[in-house]
Amino acid sequence: MFMKYVPDTSSFGFMKLRFPSFILSCIAIVVSIFLISTQGLNLGIDFKGGSVIETSKPAAVQIEDVRANLSELGLGEVVINEARGTGVEDTTILVVRVATQDAPPDEIEAAQQAATDLVKETLLATYPDLVVLGSDSIGPKVSGELFRSGITALVVALALMLLYIRFRFDWQFSLGAVAALVHDVILTIGVFSGLQLEFNLTTIAALLTIIGYSMNDTVVVFDRVREESRKYKQMPNRELVDLALNGTLSRTLLTSVTTLLALLAIFILGGPVLRGMSFALIWGVVVGTYSSVFVASSLLLALPDSWRHGKKKVDDVVGFQGVD
Repeated sequence: MFMKYVPDTSSFGFMKLRFPSFILSCIAIVVSIFLISTQGLNLGIDFKGGSVIETSKPAAVQIEDVRANLSELGLGEVVINEARGTGVEDTTILVVRVATQDAPPDEIEAAQQAATDLVKETLLATYPDLVVLGSDSIGPKVSGELFRSGITALVVALALMLLYIRFRFDWQFSLGAVAALVHDVILTIGVFSGLQLEFNLTTIAALLTIIGYSMNDTVVVFDRVREESRKYKQMPNRELVDLALNGTLSRTLLTSVTTLLALLAIFILGGPVLRGMSFALIWGVVVGTYSSVFVASSLLLALPDSWRHGKKKVDDVVGFQGVD
């Protein structure tokens, strides 16, 4: 390499900041839970039901005119957004969202499909040069099942991660790793609630990806901690964790930066369909990198140090403890 961004001999005292970072993380978690409980999530069509219709935008047509025409249909809430498409032609598209129709439970799917067909017919009759690019309709029963399945997937992923780390390392490592994962998930959902970004199946996929990314980063750090603990049996715990973090710092930063560059390109150029997922991944990479350093590693120091099986009792005599 012609340039090294982080020298191999870096000696940052990360664990000196573990208490301020702990307070910061607690505040962020409390704020996230407050936002989720008060504002809720802006559930997309996948989770609350409804219809989404994507069409080309006719020339010299204003969104206000389209909204006025569709509001006369009596279909309840109809939201119309303009989005820039991707591809060679880079066309502008209209995204029409129709709320779930009021109907008896056994007729609601038919009513939703009828509303979707009515919107299509009205648009095509009013704007003959309009092209319907696609549509989707999901009933509340199916959307509820999708939401429960998505949450179940997150819980199962966290539980399997806990079992894997417990099998691979000592129990202190597994608690630290899962605490970091829960921290990342709560903060990501809190951001979606605070900004009222659409929360849909792609967001669940992004959360699962964040869990995998954060766990991979944490495992690399913990593996280095275990390796260093075998080499330096009398080194204080805090210095040992700092040594491991500095040893993996170059890898962590370069991996995160290159991943963020790709995600930023998707966020900027990927269009509205990928924007929510790419934003979740960008936020998750940043928070996941932070949690691997300051949440998982800090919790490891706070727990009993029985994971240092080779540590000699002389540490107790000379005062080399893992706490300040």
